[in-house]
Amino acid sequence: MAKSVTQERIKRLEQHLKQENPVLAGCVKSFQKLDRIARKLGMMEPDESYATQVSWWPVISVLGTYSAGKSTFMNQYVGQELQRTGNQAVDDKFTVICFGTGADSTSLPGLALDSDPRFPFYQISRDIDAVAAGEGRRVDSYLQLKTVPAESLRGKIFIDSPGFDADMQRNSTLLITDHIIDLSDLVLVFFDARHPEPGAMADTLKHLVGNTVQRPDSTKFLYILNQIDNTAREDNPEEVVAAWQRALAQQGLTAGRFYRIYARDVTLQVDDPQVKERLERKRDEDLNDIEARIRLVEVERAYRVVGVLEKTAKHIRDVLVPRLTAARRSWRRRTLWLSGSVFTLLAGLLLWWSWQGGHWEGFYLMPFARLDIEFQLAVLLIAAMLVLVVHSKLRELAGRSVLRSLQRSEAPDRDRKATERAFGWNIKAWWSSLASASPRGWGPLQRRKLEKVLAEADDFVQSLNDQYASPSGTPDT
Repeated sequence: MAKSVTQERIKRLEQHLKQENPVLAGCVKSFQKLDRIARKLGMMEPDESYATQVSWWPVISVLGTYSAGKSTFMNQYVGQELQRTGNQAVDDKFTVICFGTGADSTSLPGLALDSDPRFPFYQISRDIDAVAAGEGRRVDSYLQLKTVPAESLRGKIFIDSPGFDADMQRNSTLLITDHIIDLSDLVLVFFDARHPEPGAMADTLKHLVGNTVQRPDSTKFLYILNQIDNTAREDNPEEVVAAWQRALAQQGLTAGRFYRIYARDVTLQVDDPQVKERLERKRDEDLNDIEARIRLVEVERAYRVVGVLEKTAKHIRDVLVPRLTAARRSWRRRTLWLSGSVFTLLAGLLLWWSWQGGHWEGFYLMPFARLDIEFQLAVLLIAAMLVLVVHSKLRELAGRSVLRSLQRSEAPDRDRKATERAFGWNIKAWWSSLASASPRGWGPLQRRKLEKVLAEADDFVQSLNDQYASPSGTPDT
């Protein structure tokens, strides 16, 4: 039942993508081919799919402290009063905002996100439970979905976070924050220019973007000093900007672009016309740059999905299969060593017992040969069965020893679980010979299927290039 539900959701995903991006619809089929290879290897459960582990639409996350103007920015971008605004923590949930086909905006519970693989919070309740037992049942307390009939949202997903200091359920909030940072194509981090003492917020800065400098995707972070218009009346804007830049540098956050903005509909109350003109020009330049980056993520996401497909296929071929092969070889060595030791010991004990009992007297008469053929066959059959039973137990013992080694490995959690599951599946196949080091379910046919997926990934890249680029300089006709 679980398998049919998952496949039905993926089918709906594919149908939806056929209308918006046919290239990505083809990627869905390629991910499903990887699913079948992984299941053949025993690495994946029937209700799992690589297609549910990637976000199919561009994801832009909006993070920051409360009252930093995140909701005001979203309302301005969408063109309607979508999110509540205010100086206090008015929105206490992560809100996923996407295009809606209805005439009006619609709010849906967090369950709509937790149960739909098209969205970035698919099955997040299980992860919440892992850090806060029982909280997964309260997914509606953390998440909500808003659909809006606004063209600016078509083909992309926004995630508006609650005020970082506002949520008392801190561990779960941090888990979700880390989750959306990892899967986002663009991360807008808002700071409040009305609080020009960033040093007091060192802990918040660290949790929001503290590891940015180590990330390979650090360029997706945009740091936005919002509501800079207030400082024009009360403080020196340049000093406020410099203070925030120093605070970011102290956290090691030297990557990413730093912007200073305020709402377009705000009339700046500044006496000096030159200062006013400079601030307005800078605001418009930065807002235009931010909105241009938002538009660009649609292209980036398509390439990223294809990149995930290629990376996943290569990871199976170059990491998981070799790791599983090495485990089988170790299993074979331990089985041979155990079997050799145990059978040598048993043979020695049998020899000693028969010698002590005088059973070797008159051996030259070959008494065994004088027995009935039926009795000889029965003795040989019993001996063979005993050898088979003992060998099977020793094989299982050796396999479990290797499995414990895999469980203690320092491999990434997802890799470790996949290898453990696959190797456990190998152990269960008692009829499978250990003569070959190839994992169960892996052979020339599966390798060719995997290479075909890699070739399809290259074709997808070429198709995307045809959509977005023309190296010859000749427009498509």
